[in-house]
Amino acid sequence: MTSPTRPSLPDGARTVGCPACGGDSLYHPSNPHRPFCGERCKNLDLGAWASEHFRMAADAPADDIPFGDPRLQ
Repeated sequence: MTSPTRPSLPDGARTVGCPACGGDSLYHPSNPHRPFCGERCKNLDLGAWASEHFRMAADAPADDIPFGDPRLQ
């Protein structure tokens, strides 16, 4: 039984999981879409950021707490 052969990778390259689809992605300067596997996954991620799908959690100050320097109010 022969083992399957992997395609040879460029020097210094490695394979990582695509953040969008989880498939194999070549992490090397020869892949202009890295860390994504291709243009489609890169654009899907950009669209998610543009539509504010990804947000940072933040605590909003209460309305009764003064905002900024109290000497200026």
